[in-house]
Amino acid sequence: MGICTSTPKIEVHSTQLSPQASKARSTSLQEANSLVRPTPEKHNTMGSSKKILIAGAGLGGLAAALALLKRGIDVEVYEQAKELREVGAGLHISPNAFRVLDELGIGQEVQDKSCIAAGREVRMWSTGETWPVFDLGMKSVERYGFPYLTVYRPDLLEALVNAVRAIKPDAIHLHSACTGFEQNEQGVTLQHTNGSTTADALIGADGVHSKIREGLCGVDAPQYSGLIAWRGLIPMERLPERMRRLVGTNWIGPGGHIVHYPVRKGELMNFAGISESESQWLTESWNVQGSIEECLDCYPGWNEDLHFMIKSIETPYKWALMIRPPLDVWTQGRVTLLGDASHATLPFLAQGAAMAIEDGFILARAIHEINAVPDALKRYENARKERCNRVVTGSAANAKRFHNPVLANPDEARAYVSRELSPEKIAERYEWVYIYDVNTVPL
Repeated sequence: MGICTSTPKIEVHSTQLSPQASKARSTSLQEANSLVRPTPEKHNTMGSSKKILIAGAGLGGLAAALALLKRGIDVEVYEQAKELREVGAGLHISPNAFRVLDELGIGQEVQDKSCIAAGREVRMWSTGETWPVFDLGMKSVERYGFPYLTVYRPDLLEALVNAVRAIKPDAIHLHSACTGFEQNEQGVTLQHTNGSTTADALIGADGVHSKIREGLCGVDAPQYSGLIAWRGLIPMERLPERMRRLVGTNWIGPGGHIVHYPVRKGELMNFAGISESESQWLTESWNVQGSIEECLDCYPGWNEDLHFMIKSIETPYKWALMIRPPLDVWTQGRVTLLGDASHATLPFLAQGAAMAIEDGFILARAIHEINAVPDALKRYENARKERCNRVVTGSAANAKRFHNPVLANPDEARAYVSRELSPEKIAERYEWVYIYDVNTVPL
């Protein structure tokens, strides 16, 4: 216990990868749907003697559970909540993450409930001046083989839950908070509020406040990033027609930025705002309700369309963004971590959920392909650590990029956007994320 170490600070660096040279043609939504290949049925079920315990039934934990079950590996998932209910918010499922959902057999189901944005753009915080950026919507299938979706989190959770229960109806144990664990050469025992369970491995998928990480590495000490985040959902009919565009938009300005995009087939607009704050309110929870007035106060002088949008939010929620340096060690013996438990990130590459989903798939591959469980867990960690840490540092770099003080001056802002947020620059920063293939990455 307590032997984990972490990198003392987040180093920000730029990537050197160039975008692919081919020019993708515009693709209709129907064409995008037809280009997504059907999921091959290639995994057996319940054909292995291994048994894996997962702490946490969030997106990453359930992706791991489903990937394991599809490989015939028994799974028990322990979740502290009394019911499985994701926060009512949106998220991005980029091509690298959709590839996993497709492999797990739920890609089409999730896509049918989600949106393929008609385009993506950057807008100026005050004037609304607009720049189109790297198209991650309709052209994504041609470029990467899979679509780029904007998804309502509860829809994705429901698809994962149903798929897990279709294979093993009693796999998920609710109202079972994990309190600790013990391990030896033969196995690992998880203690939870309903008793204890022994198996071959334990996966800590229990989020930023992970009890499993605490057992491995001790109590962490996250640092306040200086940023407050806001989220909310807006029924699309509350917005005027000109604002009901099925486009992903990133408004950037000095000291903050706002992202909004459609979810639920365009029924809802997801709002996410970040603002710099010296407040001593440091609560790190998605479920703290704020007020419309508080949110408006974070964006004085911003475009009136954004103020209208904030006033249209059903219920605004706020949380403090905290920084946890990447862990140098995720795995000890028969216990490892995934998702936010091991590499919590700021939300400025839109890859937090994607990394957890990828983790779950690669972990299942390792456990299935490598007989010795401790070796499998370490190979999983080695396969994932560099990529996930790069997402953490890239997200931190985007925070500075989106909030640059030069954006306060219109003339300087135009030059800055043209230089830093051109389609070529965006492709250079994101291309390495989207081309990742969970099936072929070496273990």
